Amino acid sequence: MKQDFRWNPFADQPHNVAPRRERFWHHFRYVPSYLSLVSANVQEAYPVLSLYRKYRRTMYKEQIKLEHCFGVSVSPLEGRNDGVLENLKDLGILQTLIRIPSWEKERLVFYQRFIEMVRARGFDVVLALLQRRKDVKNPEEWLHFLEDVFARFKSMCSFFEIGHAWNRTKWGVWDYKEYLKLAEPAVSLAQKYDIKLLGPAVIDFEFHLYPPILKKIFFDKVTSLLYVDRAGAPENKQFGWDTARKIVLLKAIVNGCLERNHDLWITEVNWPLEKTGKYSPAVGRANVSEEDQANYLVRYFVLCLASGHVERIYWWQLIAPGYGLIDSRPKDWRKRPGFFAFRSMVDRLEGSIFVEKIPHPDAQIFMFRKGEELVAVCWTPEASVVHMFHRRIQRVENRDGRELSFHENRIHIDPSPKYVYFF
Repeated sequence: MKQDFRWNPFADQPHNVAPRRERFWHHFRYVPSYLSLVSANVQEAYPVLSLYRKYRRTMYKEQIKLEHCFGVSVSPLEGRNDGVLENLKDLGILQTLIRIPSWEKERLVFYQRFIEMVRARGFDVVLALLQRRKDVKNPEEWLHFLEDVFARFKSMCSFFEIGHAWNRTKWGVWDYKEYLKLAEPAVSLAQKYDIKLLGPAVIDFEFHLYPPILKKIFFDKVTSLLYVDRAGAPENKQFGWDTARKIVLLKAIVNGCLERNHDLWITEVNWPLEKTGKYSPAVGRANVSEEDQANYLVRYFVLCLASGHVERIYWWQLIAPGYGLIDSRPKDWRKRPGFFAFRSMVDRLEGSIFVEKIPHPDAQIFMFRKGEELVAVCWTPEASVVHMFHRRIQRVENRDGRELSFHENRIHIDPSPKYVYFF
């Protein structure tokens, strides 16, 4: 390609630097590599399908402790880092993820100062290390970048995610074998510096990429950038799969390949926002209103975490015009509905135990216990319904924590999640 990499600072992602026709012919060159994926997946088909059936039968039927499972990504902003940290603290979480691009290796001191500020306020920090095409072509530079990062941040960060969304060619990697060349040197360096690795950071519903990688590379936690925004709401289906089924399938693939139970994290998810123009990382249906984003956020976290198959989820990200929980375009930053929805969710569910899912033909009703309190998180994917609970209701709160009136034990349930507390 004429250009290997060009960054879009408005949407925090690379531009597609080649026309569709040129990308097609580049993909055509890698057909043998793509065919090898078939063999790798066929070999794992039986154990994966067996586990999938097992997990589907038991999903939402086992009690799950939600602990340190809510995370958010955050980026340093020149001259405004105090504001970043103030809003991060207000959100109520302890788990953060920070990206460091390989092409900003000369700014590691800048990132170190920010990470020191984040750590000083009691936050755990995970680093996601971003690659570009130059790193594939010049592996020695990538190796030096890894060593510099590991040496500098080994005592400051709990995990290091190797690579990012590499199954999209705009991120500079053209097939899984090229990703392996980026990940393999990280393993030996991880042993040298006594650090923990995350990966393979595959984006979207492309789970066929996991078997050949997990057979070659050990990650302390397996990670996915599991976006479902193209399908709209998290309950919607893509090729017949909704979010819950995708989670079960991914967990079955991970455990089937590794032949044991292994932790799964989602290190990036969001819904981009409509009417944000060049700041949105997507076009078309994936863009939603701020209200829908807030609703989908809560629903996604509950669906995934209550399954017991996802240990932690990071929302991307705290501050960004096109998708963040806070809009940074105004001089005085504006907290969006998603910020208040996230804060309320964390306050009510962090440290709780998922108890059960109540069967209902039209609504999603998840029961949690936190201390002495029993609370239902409930919503409908589409139309509103009226539901009578068999327990005596103490109070009802909306998605953002504001108390609502109710009549006896009847609750009006709609697409905006509610918290129903019982005596």
